[in-house]
Amino acid sequence: MTAPFVARTATSAPAPGTHALLTERVHGESLAAPFYVSDDFFDLDLDEIFSKSWLFVATEAEISEPGDYVTIAFGSRSVIVARDDHGRVRAHHNVCRHRGARLLTEPNGSTGTIVCSYHSWTYGMDGRLEFADAQAPGFDKSCYSLRSVHVRTIAGLVFICLADEPPNDIDEVAGIVEPYLAPHRLAEAKVAKQTDLVENGNWKLAMENNRECYHCGGHPELLNVFFPTWGYSSTDAIPSRLAPVFDRYRRATAAQIEIWDRRGLPYPRIEQLDTRPTGFHIEREALDLAGESFTLDGTAACGRLLTDIPEAQLGRLSMHLQPNMWLHVTSDHALLFSVIPVAADKTLVRTTWLVHRDAEEGVDYDLDHLTGMWETTNRQDADLVALAHQGISSPAYVPGPYGPSEFQVEAFINWYVTTLRDRLGVPSSHVTDAASA
Repeated sequence: MTAPFVARTATSAPAPGTHALLTERVHGESLAAPFYVSDDFFDLDLDEIFSKSWLFVATEAEISEPGDYVTIAFGSRSVIVARDDHGRVRAHHNVCRHRGARLLTEPNGSTGTIVCSYHSWTYGMDGRLEFADAQAPGFDKSCYSLRSVHVRTIAGLVFICLADEPPNDIDEVAGIVEPYLAPHRLAEAKVAKQTDLVENGNWKLAMENNRECYHCGGHPELLNVFFPTWGYSSTDAIPSRLAPVFDRYRRATAAQIEIWDRRGLPYPRIEQLDTRPTGFHIEREALDLAGESFTLDGTAACGRLLTDIPEAQLGRLSMHLQPNMWLHVTSDHALLFSVIPVAADKTLVRTTWLVHRDAEEGVDYDLDHLTGMWETTNRQDADLVALAHQGISSPAYVPGPYGPSEFQVEAFINWYVTTLRDRLGVPSSHVTDAASA
């Protein structure tokens, strides 16, 4: 197979003023408007963030059989992620090696071979060219395999990186998070539902919105089971209105820890969001009410649990990974979210619900009951992201300060700015803190 595609840098030259905006970014404040609304910054994000970082793109459940594939597109880039005839997960650029035609145009499907509809060049699921009609004598098919993309699976999650040399910490990250994920057997699950929601806002606003619960008053359904104390690091920082909830959270956590310990499930928070190239966070936390699942009363939505552990009350396992994913896993199902930039003011948020592979819709779960809470929450978040983008687009916008519970927003933005600085060679010696700005 040919060497991995090397991302072109001709389009990566930053617009005038980019270096100054990166250098002068104030720690603890939201970004200046161009980061969110400028087409130049959007292109820069595609070239320097999404083309050179590890991206969450699918679950193994979506490509469970040989020949299954999904396609992922952002900007002018399109990637095929497929399972080959030997059961190995592969990733290729969705570009024919003949004259460059797009190969697969559907978002997912199953096929024995990849056939170009233009001139019928035919590739195996491993990317090797198998057929090319009417070529000159001496034509060597082995020289025209699809250009490969780095791919890595972690406990049933599929990640790709388009860079020639991807961040080299992915194995270390996998070693940390796999013990948390493995008991839930996501690689053996099946897709109950997948939705695509286009939010009218910049991709960074979608990620920022996910990284805090300061806005969670806008999610009354979710707050039946999701403690709004998330993000507060100490009792001193918790508003008085949340004090009763925090007391209930502490009691629920103590009870949950006893179960996690008894079942041998790791739960301590590990947070390395802006201290490594592949920033991540993972932990287990208690859920309110029955503590089992994301339903209005907290009881399990699926009668067939994901794990072999005969315990429905496992709270939630949560994970974030920069730049484009988060997930929640309960005893009965998993929720996985990926963010794909569409334009400076449009972002695709894909939500995937996984259940046990033997769970039957209408028998073990009702689909609306399983997905309803988060479908409602996603629509509410989309409205909030749209409002944020509209306001930031106004000439009146100036960056504002993050509160104590928004520390993960700051960590995401710090990771983003630091990554751009490193990849563009921008010095970071001038650092301003919001408190002194």
